[in-house]
Amino acid sequence: MAEEHKAKKATEKKARGPRSAEVPEKPFKTLESFVDVNKISQLTKQEVEFIWRARFLGKEGAMHAVAPTRIFKRMYDNARKHAMFILPLPKDNSDGVEMHFVQWAFVGPHTAHCMITTVAEYKLHKEYARPHTTLMFHSELSELQGLVLMNGAVEKESSITLPEAQLLVLNVQRFYGALEDSPANQRRLKLLADFSSGSPDFTVEELIIEAAAMEN
Repeated sequence: MAEEHKAKKATEKKARGPRSAEVPEKPFKTLESFVDVNKISQLTKQEVEFIWRARFLGKEGAMHAVAPTRIFKRMYDNARKHAMFILPLPKDNSDGVEMHFVQWAFVGPHTAHCMITTVAEYKLHKEYARPHTTLMFHSELSELQGLVLMNGAVEKESSITLPEAQLLVLNVQRFYGALEDSPANQRRLKLLADFSSGSPDFTVEELIIEAAAMEN
């Protein structure tokens, strides 16, 4: 109960307002929105990775990565089964953690989104809560190059810093099975499944321990 008490004591900035229900969602961006897919599909994996990283170099709040298809598929399959989860984030100058809500959306045949918002904002605004971090996964090159490209951004108005968002993204990968099989990986996958099913075996205390553990 001590860890759960710490989670409740976490401090956070005032929650932002919800997204407006009157404003339609913007069309999702495909890989073609960022690079010429026909051209980069002719390049080597190393060249694709170089171009992708250069595309976001110097952009404030931007995140990007290149993942082998087999690793992304493992994470994608788990996200399909468990589209929602929560993750803890240690807060500086605080004796607790701030809880964050993770939600996946499969918006196109080659595009998946992973959106993260604070649990406090999600409780206030539900589906209209504004994510502070959004990741976009593009699998257009998956079969030809064996690569999936990811890009994301942290909202400027949010209280989350880029290093904090990067820690949350690392734990998205860890809990959704992007790492190699290990006892720690199996424990995290069980927590994911227990949360998704509403199992009484799921505990916030164990979640916090596994999120903070250095073991992969």
